[in-house]
Amino acid sequence: MSTTDFRNYIDGSFVVADATFDSVDPSTGAPWATMPAATAADVDRAVEAAHRALRSGPWASMTATARGKLLVRLGDLVVANAARLAELETRDTGKIIRETRAQIAYVGDYYRYYGGLADKDEGAFVPIDKADMEVTIRPEPIGVVAAMVPWNSQLFLSAVKLGPALAAGCTVVLKVSEDGPAPLLAFAELVHEAGFPSGTVNILTGFGHDCGHRVTSHPLVARVAFTGGPATARQIVMNTAQNLAYTTLELGGKSPVIVFADADLESAANAVVAGIFAATGQSCVAGSRLLVERSVKDEFLGQLKRKAEAISIGDPQDPATEMGPLATLRQRDRIEKIVAESLAGGGRLVTGGARPQGQTAGFYYAPTIIEVSDQNLACVREELFGPVLSALAFETEAQALSLANDTSFGLASGVFTTNLAKAHRMARGIHAGVVWINTYRAVSPLVPFGGYGQSGLGREGGLDAIRDYTRSKSVWIRTSDDPIPDPFVMR
Repeated sequence: MSTTDFRNYIDGSFVVADATFDSVDPSTGAPWATMPAATAADVDRAVEAAHRALRSGPWASMTATARGKLLVRLGDLVVANAARLAELETRDTGKIIRETRAQIAYVGDYYRYYGGLADKDEGAFVPIDKADMEVTIRPEPIGVVAAMVPWNSQLFLSAVKLGPALAAGCTVVLKVSEDGPAPLLAFAELVHEAGFPSGTVNILTGFGHDCGHRVTSHPLVARVAFTGGPATARQIVMNTAQNLAYTTLELGGKSPVIVFADADLESAANAVVAGIFAATGQSCVAGSRLLVERSVKDEFLGQLKRKAEAISIGDPQDPATEMGPLATLRQRDRIEKIVAESLAGGGRLVTGGARPQGQTAGFYYAPTIIEVSDQNLACVREELFGPVLSALAFETEAQALSLANDTSFGLASGVFTTNLAKAHRMARGIHAGVVWINTYRAVSPLVPFGGYGQSGLGREGGLDAIRDYTRSKSVWIRTSDDPIPDPFVMR
């Protein structure tokens, strides 16, 4: 596979597509590679291959321990090839190279973690209330999994699906976003090299109306694991009415970061900047809503303004660059529209709000902070998926908590305070799947991840994730040698 001509991976082979499309380099705005556009027929081939691998052949008969060793091998290959995968991700999505290198190297730990857990789900022996019976409960793979990931952090977002699914014994069809698919299409080479049997993992990209619809509604798909936006998620839920597939959805959010006056303000400012401007704000857990205690509001916004304006914006392949472009032109167009509406509606621009000077090509947008007086502006209510932070002052702890929970989303949150009791109260009161105290954006394969409300359904990561890819089979064994009584003879 060349660096500019990519192929889908179906049933253990790299397949030439009947249709293709150009992928655009966000730092230049120009096409740089040709990507395969999978059709519904391609999806059928992939799902059917996954179903065959699930029911017969080497994967179906493989022990859990052997599956685990393959996952560990895959994790090792990801780490060994992190530099190449990072270069492709940066080229195709605009995410800066030093972040893609670090994140992809850590992705290897997820495959190793689930490789180690593959043979640890032992099932159960039930102390049944019938003297002549023994009952065991066997965990068995739920079936063919349709995994769908967006372009941002795609190696990580696929690992939290592939890892537990394969550890559980499932087979997978991974549908990659048509925006920036290069790194996962290249990752297919590592799946092949690791030695997974044909059909176990299939990786393809294409458009939602054809590829995406078919893979989520296919009658042989038993589970859908999706990361993306709420609009697509609603369509997926309707699609799964056709196959009754079990579904988990991770849908992003408008995560609040609460800074109290007693916090270490320098540390908090660094965390806020990392939480909203890292990855150019294109993160599901981006801390896009700042709530800051009024007594330190001016001081804190001053610190954020200085730090935001000092961010080095430029070529994402340059290790010195601290923020790259947005991934797509439509993202920038949407952000520019919402920022303009929010400023017209009463927001005060602290910094940014425009394309950075000197960046005449590509989809760049400056780090932006907007001070608001309420939460009704679009920049506060809507997920922008870009480097835009809204800032709102609060007076009391109760008001901070009320403002934090005044959203339809509930994925992540951050609290900065040196008061331990206050930290515990906030952690208890915030309606979100993740609460970070005096830190932000920390993740681990050992910890579950997911949201409340419009941020989705289910959890990924942690020990229980494997069980989400299994279903229980109850096995009853009658231990008595006596014949079963005739049910129609009354005694």
